[in-house]
Amino acid sequence: MGDNGAVDLELDRAHSARMYDYYLGGTTNFPADREAAARAMTAFPSILATARINRRFMHRSVRFLARNGMRQFLDIGTGIPTSPNLHEVAQGEDPTSHVVYTDNDPIVLAHARALLHSHPAGRTAYVHGDVRAPEALLATEELRATLDFTQPIALSLNALLHFVTDEYDAHEIVEFLKEELPSGSTLAIAHVTAEWDPEGIARLTTAYRASGTPGQARTREEITRFFSGWELLEPGIVPSHEWRPDPEDHAETVTLKEAALYVGVARKP
Repeated sequence: MGDNGAVDLELDRAHSARMYDYYLGGTTNFPADREAAARAMTAFPSILATARINRRFMHRSVRFLARNGMRQFLDIGTGIPTSPNLHEVAQGEDPTSHVVYTDNDPIVLAHARALLHSHPAGRTAYVHGDVRAPEALLATEELRATLDFTQPIALSLNALLHFVTDEYDAHEIVEFLKEELPSGSTLAIAHVTAEWDPEGIARLTTAYRASGTPGQARTREEITRFFSGWELLEPGIVPSHEWRPDPEDHAETVTLKEAALYVGVARKP
């Protein structure tokens, strides 16, 4: 950000956060994002359903963790604010909850006010940063002022790690983050897999790469490795719609092809 407060919003290139916003029916997306999203939808027509199913997993997992005593949340790869946001769910259970959001899309920064509308009893903060530089991310003053690293923190890496390709060593990044968190912390991950539709996901990956966003689906085994050394909570690593579904979720028929993501939540011993 320059002296005049201007920030390059990079509207001429597609960004995964704004494409995701488009899938969810949001309005914070631009021609480059919509064109890239259209190509992704042609490649993998289920993607609108996939985004909504995954969003519901985020709501359920945050609600579950809040009901089980988690009061601090760190959401890396936040994306465009789509209500209810993570802090609204967490503070709906306990208004004193503290939440830090981080994202590398400058547009999210421009919308941070929506993310910072905390319950007066709690606190929310937004940090502009990239998970591929985890040390710098965790060192930011705003993050440290909002979260107490002597108490458990619920780390959310939702639909993020499939954008961290092997050249950045996603597993090493996650291990660093896990190492920094105290005992009793939790890790929630939602990650694309090619297991149920190899051809569709291959086409989707190609479409994203063509838009300037390399991505990588991973196997159940590779996704399970992210949780190594931590205790997986029931029901373990499952398709996104099968993780502790709400009664209303049962009413909707979801195919594995539409789910497209494995999810899991684990606790640090």
